[in-house]
Parts: sequence; C-alpha cells; structure tokens
Amino acid sequence: MEFRRITDLPPYVFTIIDSLKVAARREGADIIDLGFGNPDLPSPATAVEKLCEAARNERNHRYSSSRGIPKLREAAANYYRHRFGVEIDPDTEVISTIGAKEGFSHLMWVLLEKGDVALVPSPSYPIHIFGPLFAGANVREIPLGTGDEFFANMVEQWEYSHPKPRVIVLSFPHNPTTTCVDLDFMQRVVDFAREHEVLLVHDNAYADLGFDGYRPPSILQADGAKDVAVELYSMTKSFSMAGWRMAFLLGNPQVIAALAKLKSYLDYGTFQPIQIAATVTLNEEIDFPVEVNEIYQSRRDALCGGLQRIGWEIDPPMGTMFAWAPIPEPYREMGSVEFCSHLVREAQVALSPGVGFGPGGEGHVRFALIENEQRTNQAIRNLKRALTKLG
Repeated sequence: MEFRRITDLPPYVFTIIDSLKVAARREGADIIDLGFGNPDLPSPATAVEKLCEAARNERNHRYSSSRGIPKLREAAANYYRHRFGVEIDPDTEVISTIGAKEGFSHLMWVLLEKGDVALVPSPSYPIHIFGPLFAGANVREIPLGTGDEFFANMVEQWEYSHPKPRVIVLSFPHNPTTTCVDLDFMQRVVDFAREHEVLLVHDNAYADLGFDGYRPPSILQADGAKDVAVELYSMTKSFSMAGWRMAFLLGNPQVIAALAKLKSYLDYGTFQPIQIAATVTLNEEIDFPVEVNEIYQSRRDALCGGLQRIGWEIDPPMGTMFAWAPIPEPYREMGSVEFCSHLVREAQVALSPGVGFGPGGEGHVRFALIENEQRTNQAIRNLKRALTKLG
C-alpha cells in the first residue's frame, strides 16, 4: 500500500540510539539517558490538585472549545503581561493548542501550500523542518551561528530564494544549539519582516530558561511585532507540564483567527479539566518557572564543569534545558550516530546525535539536563572511563 506524506520521510535517527538503549537495559545495564528532552521535574502541586478536582465534575467531561476556554486565554494574556510586558487581547490574539508541536504543524497548514517557501534554521528541531514539508512547502535552511551570523544568513537566503519565502521560522533560545539572542535581534528581524512582507513564527519553547541573569525575550516585545509575527509558548518546560500538552499561539490576530478556523474542523481542544488546571497554574504559580530555571542552571553547571574536567571542551549554554557539544576531536571521524552508539555501549550514557537535527548538526551531540547532579556526575565518570583518547 502506498502512503502519502510519510513515504519520503527519512529514518528517525534517534530510534537507533533508543533501540541500543532498550537492548542494553534488557541486559541489566544502568543507562543514564541524557538524550530525550523529557522533563523529569514534577508538575506544580496546584496543577495536579486542580486537575483532580475538575475531573470529578461531570460537566467537564463534555467537548470543550478548540480555541481554549476564555479564562485560560485570559490567564495566558496575563502571564505575557507579567513576564514580557506585552499586552495580549485574549479574545483575538491568543489560542490554546494541544502542545506546541500540534500548534506549529497545523499553523503551517494555514500558512503554506505546495510551491511556497519557508526559511528554517539549520540545525533545527525536527518539526520545524517537517511541519512546512507536511504542508507541501519547500524548506530553505538558514545556517545558524551567532545572532548576527544568523541574521546575515537569513537575509542572504531571502535574496537568493525564488519564490520569496512566505514564512520564517525562528526559535530562541534554540534547540538543539542553545543559541540565544537579545531583544535588539528580535527588533531587527521584525523590521526585516515588515519591510519584506513575510510572516515570522517564533517557537518560544524555552522562554523561561535563561542562565546567569539572561532573560530570553519574546518576539512580541519588538515594536510592530504583531503586524508580522506569532509566537508559540508552551507550559512544558517552564511549568514542567510535558504530558499535559498545553501551549498557546499568540500575536497577529489574523493568523490566530486562521488557525482557529482550521482547528474548529480538527479538534475540540484539550480535555477541559486540563485547561482549568492550566488556568489556575498560570494565575497562582507565576513564579514556578523561576524555581525550575534554578534547577536547570545547577544541572548545567554540573554537566559542563564535569565535561571540562575530563577534557571535553564545551561552552556552557545561556538557556534551554540542553547543552550542545562538539564531538571531541579524537572521535570526530566516527560521526554523531556512531559516536552516540559507542557511548551507549561503552559508557552506558545515551545522548542525541547531532545529525538527527539535520545535516547542519553533524559533528555535535546534544545533552539534555534531565538528570539530577548525582546522576550527572555518574555520567561524567562513565564518560571519562570510556573516552580514553581524551587528554
């Protein structure tokens, strides 16, 4: 049988490491998994208690609203006012999505079709590449360096692209590279988009994870942003609510309305008790992301300090829940998949191979900050034992 859209999908690189990890655990190995960015921190007690209470109310067992209940949208708007100083109209400028990946994928459906072009960073979180492709569009990759380098590369790709791109995908702090930008960068991108009539889609998944005093900006803080930009905000990392699938698209009201129209045909929103619990959490646990951020910064320090001690050079990230590291020179010729496979077998440590984020990620691996300091230190000891070629 022939299938559509998935026929030409490449093998999911991460399944190779997952298979090795599962096989090793079946043989009794204690694999320290620093690959999958699955938050281990518990969700706020407030969220759990409110979910249980709301779920016991049979009125909440019915279909809900694909846009999100009004009080939830109000809570999201209030959070943006508190966190970013941005005013959001809860009726026209925010919609609830069933996680950021669902929101992003369906957003691409309303923005792009066959023959259109989207500009996407390289390397990239996979859905940022495949979302436009699922919509039938062509993807042009923007090599990612510093903010200034990325902006110059973006302008160059725009100039040489035919037809001109309809969408530019952004995501800072960036997964997997952890690249961070400031508000001046966001303003430059918004000014460019307004001049060239292109829409910006910013996935702000790590909005509250900034270290050493760095505060990630929202693109909606830039002057004129709502004319040309929308932003995805997720409660997954900031509030450690990964399995709840609670996110929002905020910004340009025309784009919000377009996604709302599509979603009205596709879903009735997240289970209403989850929406109620998320509403209370945004209103009452407004400082919870600060606590989460402190934990991730401590884990970052343990990981990066440990790697540097064993001779693996790495620049500590300023944000996200990841660390992006070049493969040590003595092992570079192995490539990221073979190197990560070697680490599972010899060090009992699982990492994400950089090539899984596109060709631009080859030569690197991604660490996820999902283990406490004790387990992280154990991983460092295992790596030191296995990587005998390090200085």
